[in-house]
Amino acid sequence: MGKSNRKLKKKQVVVVMPAYNAEKTLVKTFEDIPYKLADEIILVDDGSHDKTVMKARKLGLKTFVHPQNRGYGGNQKTCYTLALNEGADIVVMIHPDYQYDSSLTEDLIKPIKEGRFDIMLGSRIRTRSEALAGGMPLYKYIGNRFLTIMQNIILGQNLSEYHTGFRAFKSKVLKKLPFHKFSDDFVFDQHILVSAIREGFRIGEIVVPVRYFSDASSISFNRSLKYGIATVFTLFLFVLSKLKIYTSDIFSKK
Repeated sequence: MGKSNRKLKKKQVVVVMPAYNAEKTLVKTFEDIPYKLADEIILVDDGSHDKTVMKARKLGLKTFVHPQNRGYGGNQKTCYTLALNEGADIVVMIHPDYQYDSSLTEDLIKPIKEGRFDIMLGSRIRTRSEALAGGMPLYKYIGNRFLTIMQNIILGQNLSEYHTGFRAFKSKVLKKLPFHKFSDDFVFDQHILVSAIREGFRIGEIVVPVRYFSDASSISFNRSLKYGIATVFTLFLFVLSKLKIYTSDIFSKK
């Protein structure tokens, strides 16, 4: 009986949306997701002050509300926990602020379905001109390039971007990584990638359009600077772990 219930519960693709004041862009993001691609779409609202929750429920999304703002990383922790509880095989994170083209979700998850990668990223950095033409501020582009080059060197990868919010994970990645110990802030995105690389998971990427506009969420220069410093510190923790000097809680203990 137990085995039968688990099989009925299992879902191949679960989309999660970490939301904060996404009232103006949620519907457009949802409507661009390829029809019937996702077995479930879960929105986690992080204490929005607008009508995000009302619109999510009207769309029929499974909606979970944080009574208080827990931060971007804290939101993702809830998203992934709920997705795994749904029995997801592949978990896709899509920001509901319409900054990322959700119509490309099928392209994003295809390499995972084919067994070629464990994690897929939607990279906004194909060329400098495209990134800037899409509205990415120059300081964000420069910071992105600087951190990505440093990360490729230290982590032994060859990715074009580590800082995208359009991502897909094989469920075994989320089950293995101690993501509940990661930061509740924006550097969560780097904790999960650096920890995954340390565990030997394979990361691929596709190119996605750059869309910066007034209703899309974007952190300030000061928050970006804090995020950059936290990313560099995460790389330092990775080096210490590889050298077996110190192993941070953001890495799985073997």
